Amino acid sequence: MIVTLTVNPSLDRTIELPGPLVRGAVQRAAAISGDPGGKGVNVSRALTASGLQSIAVLPGGDNDPVLSALRSAGVSYANLPIRSALRSNITLTEPDGTTTKINVPGPALDPSDQEALISLLVDTCAAGGNGVAASWLVLAGSLPPGASPDLYALVAHAVRRQFGDAAPRIAVDSSGPPLLGALMHGATPDLLKPNAEELAEVTGVGSEDELEADPLLAVQAARTLIARGVGAVLATLGAKGALLITAEGAWQATRPPVAARSTVGAGDSSLAGYLLADVAGAPPGDCLRQAVAHGAAAASLPGTTVPTLAQTDPAAVTVTEIPLPANTPGSATAQAASKEEN
Repeated sequence: MIVTLTVNPSLDRTIELPGPLVRGAVQRAAAISGDPGGKGVNVSRALTASGLQSIAVLPGGDNDPVLSALRSAGVSYANLPIRSALRSNITLTEPDGTTTKINVPGPALDPSDQEALISLLVDTCAAGGNGVAASWLVLAGSLPPGASPDLYALVAHAVRRQFGDAAPRIAVDSSGPPLLGALMHGATPDLLKPNAEELAEVTGVGSEDELEADPLLAVQAARTLIARGVGAVLATLGAKGALLITAEGAWQATRPPVAARSTVGAGDSSLAGYLLADVAGAPPGDCLRQAVAHGAAAASLPGTTVPTLAQTDPAAVTVTEIPLPANTPGSATAQAASKEEN
């Protein structure tokens, strides 16, 4: 079982335009759809669609449209009732795949709400038993007003304190202050999933354009996170594909371009694809392969539709191992040497 936490969920409404968006003009929609959203919710949706048990933990009243949409989609969830309605986001997609997204802040969560949400999450990971039922815990998305920027770090410590060595592995997918906050207080995720912009932001190495243009520089940036204790970095690099970096190695995955209909949620599906392969016992390179296959399949679907495993084409993905020099940050040799020195 994989548990996801979405602190700032939404109802994602997608409007498909028949032509390019024209500012200031009246345009008719070719199609419109709505799905429960937020990064963690999207991961749970994608996992559920592929037959893996997942529970989405989120705030929201029982009759909120987001919760109703989750029920309609057959996605299991555990919710913390709050008084305010959850947010609704709007996405505009053009025929060439250009995507314009308008996100609203979402309802505020006070400290007592945050404590209650963490408690609900811990209980969900245990699934009512004496031990832990979750193999992975995904902390994903933005934080609403009032939430502590280090909330993901606090969640990680609470879960690891509760379950010790049996704690689920923790994956983090966020940006801005929540991403930086996830690494505070010594919290080190087992998996971090940044795009190029977020990787530059969290490491201070290069820029988005530089990392997308130079995968080796992106590997160097990711290895600084491995040296800090992060278990693995799954970095998406736009047209350059994606990278997976661990203490044991680095891999790059590419595939031929797909005809994109909407890129919203493609990164969330990539994370779901990685987790599906990991839970099945696949080696790192094949986990990366399925991540890219899932992301590409999601981009080819309308709105925030998530693909099933059968809709993905991992055979179209090429994975290449990137040699890691010894005694450099993040390499297994360097980590072993550091342990000997300490």
